[in-house]
Amino acid sequence: MAEDWRRPPDDRAPAGEGSADGEGPADGPANAPGPTPGPTPGNAPANDPVDAPANGPANGPANGPANGPANGPDEPYASLLDLPLSSDLNRIGEQLHALARAQRTLQELLQAVVNITGELELPAVLRRIVRTAMDLVGARYGAMGVLDPEGRYLEEFIPLGLTATELAGLDGVELPRGRGLLGHLIHHPEPLRVKDISRHPESAGFPPGHPPMRSLLGVAISVRGRIYGNLYLSERRDGQPFDRHDEGVIRALAGTAGVAIENARLYQQVQHSSEQFQRLLLPRLPDLRPFTAGAAYRPASAPAAVGGDWYDAMLLPGGACAAVIGDVVGHDLRAAADMSQIRNMLRALYYDPSAPPSTSLARLDRIMGAALDEAPVATALLARLEPADGAWQLRWSSAGHPPPLVLLPDGRVHYLDVEPGLPLGVAPELPRPDHCRPLPVDSTVILFTDGLVEVPGQPLDRGLDALAVTASRLIGLAPDDLCRALVTHRPGDGHDDKAVIALRTPPLTGYGSS
Repeated sequence: MAEDWRRPPDDRAPAGEGSADGEGPADGPANAPGPTPGPTPGNAPANDPVDAPANGPANGPANGPANGPANGPDEPYASLLDLPLSSDLNRIGEQLHALARAQRTLQELLQAVVNITGELELPAVLRRIVRTAMDLVGARYGAMGVLDPEGRYLEEFIPLGLTATELAGLDGVELPRGRGLLGHLIHHPEPLRVKDISRHPESAGFPPGHPPMRSLLGVAISVRGRIYGNLYLSERRDGQPFDRHDEGVIRALAGTAGVAIENARLYQQVQHSSEQFQRLLLPRLPDLRPFTAGAAYRPASAPAAVGGDWYDAMLLPGGACAAVIGDVVGHDLRAAADMSQIRNMLRALYYDPSAPPSTSLARLDRIMGAALDEAPVATALLARLEPADGAWQLRWSSAGHPPPLVLLPDGRVHYLDVEPGLPLGVAPELPRPDHCRPLPVDSTVILFTDGLVEVPGQPLDRGLDALAVTASRLIGLAPDDLCRALVTHRPGDGHDDKAVIALRTPPLTGYGSS
């Protein structure tokens, strides 16, 4: 056998034996019969050229040291004649290339899963899915088509990859509704790969101004077993048609996309429910005429982040109008429940027009410690607009709350900066100050919570200055429109809930003109 060259001389097979596989031609002239042991590494007969035909590939590894270590079992080839063909090497190279591509794609797909599932806002999730799919297969164009609730047509279409010039060319063109090949994928939700769109029997063509597209890869996206929409890709950047590898990658992405979309929809539902719950706790502003009033509330951006912000207003005997803004510390159901109790208690206290605002807040502070199991910490500002000497007078007291913002009829905007006092629930025994300021007719008083101006890591003054600039640009709006605009164009980062209320002083004719 081929291993014989490794054995000691005494263990070698006798001369004249055939190869290990029993093939006869091994007994050539070089292996004459006789009792003498087989050739040693130095035997001339073993090296004689006449022995070469007997040692060809047909005999296999039969004749020991004459063939050298190249015939050992650890070597893949018995001779140069057994080296792989160039076609085999090409095939091996292609397999290695495919393996490397699959490894890169798997890493990119895993990163894509992390990126997609990190989003919670549904519009951002849909755009992230399209962009990720384009990157994974090198597509120039991509789009997400969202189906209507009955799954009959595309209710929403989100295209990406179009340049500004291409978008301008489609100005006025209706977004696709699900005809042609897009409709085929709606009615047959199986992966669709087309090399030439124009040659497909169901192609409906493109509208005028549409950029040329030749290839298409479409995959349906399902959420809880129901088709939510379709993911469309067109034009690989390398000019090649989409292949089976691309289809497999996008199908894998579509499974993750369904989970991400479902998470975003659940987040939307929770956020909507939280906002509805908070609004049910807040009062509807009553009829405050002759004052013009408005209010707005916006929940925090985090899911289920109901909070403790509230506003309230009420007409008082004698022609005065009271307004309050407050914020219970916390962003949970407990804060919302505490807010509801505090708001109701304070409403009963400030109805007494003979008590100054500071007295109402001091009484509330003491009642909170006695009536609530665990008195929360809260900030609040109670203001009262009342007629006095042919003008309006603003009286207010603050419990650690941001100052009122006043918009004067001549266009000036300024804060009523005074000592804010301590928050509620900190030191009920300490006295609280009152403040008073005259205001002309058609002045607007804005009360707000810190979520409107606060940005973590930045000074509060920066947010206050930004709010004043925004309000000065909106000074001509009615109070209700003004409040909605302020919560929309807020300086704050949106991670805290926010409330705002605005009162505008009426003319002093007859009513309240003592």
